[in-house]
Amino acid sequence: MANATHLRWKLEVPDPQEEALCAWLETRGSSAFYREADPPRACYAYFPPDQPPPETTGLAAFPGVRLIEAEAFGDEDWLAKSREGFGAFEVGTRFHVRPLWDETPGPADRLDLVVNPGLAFGTGGHETTRLCMELLEELAAAGRLRGPILDIGAGTGILSLAAFLLGGRDLTAFDIDPDCGPAMTELMALNAHLLKDSTPYDSFVGTLEHPKAQGPYRGLLANILLETIQELLPRMAEAAAPGGWLVASGILAERTDEALVSLVSHGFKPEKVLKEGEWIAVLATREPS
Repeated sequence: MANATHLRWKLEVPDPQEEALCAWLETRGSSAFYREADPPRACYAYFPPDQPPPETTGLAAFPGVRLIEAEAFGDEDWLAKSREGFGAFEVGTRFHVRPLWDETPGPADRLDLVVNPGLAFGTGGHETTRLCMELLEELAAAGRLRGPILDIGAGTGILSLAAFLLGGRDLTAFDIDPDCGPAMTELMALNAHLLKDSTPYDSFVGTLEHPKAQGPYRGLLANILLETIQELLPRMAEAAAPGGWLVASGILAERTDEALVSLVSHGFKPEKVLKEGEWIAVLATREPS
């Protein structure tokens, strides 16, 4: 199709509505959705030429969500438009994250991660990902990144890659979303300059019941929704070795107490809570049975 017309929605989205809105947009034909890393942190949804957008009245189901702008543009503008709003940024004390189209390396004293912003969650731009990376830095500094380590709902695999670059070994990453298999492979290729022919982690598409996810593990990563964490906690408790750690995020700060109670009730003792914006990440330790 010559000069096909794409559509981009720019949205104001309160953090508590982001996951539900993203799912709603995907079922209605959105081909991509992301939030800006920097303030005002607007969200963008894209619709391909052959997909009419949903009625904007449907946004009323999501409190606080507001359509700021609807912009149509041709094929020749697609790449530029899709790259707007995602620039390089630093995470913690060790990482510099940049999109693949930014060829400027980060500071020499930081690990220069290259990501491809797209459908798979995990580019470092979201608060939950950054919080998990900061906790991984602390675990590395304390000599606690010894494997095996399991990354549950890994998305692009960025947390497993970060753990490997910080010294972690024997890592396995998985996600139930088939799109994440190629995304994890791509992330490794984009960061060949850091990996130097090493394979940072094994990966698969599947669930926590997969034979490769049986454990016991000295470390668990779970940057997913609190509801999913709560659903998986019994199995996570089985997979975690006594004294092993869990880094859990995807948790709204307003639900901190609920999250901590859930962890304790399944044998995980909270050690530390980090907060950024409306989100938290928790470091907890699996207590002996």
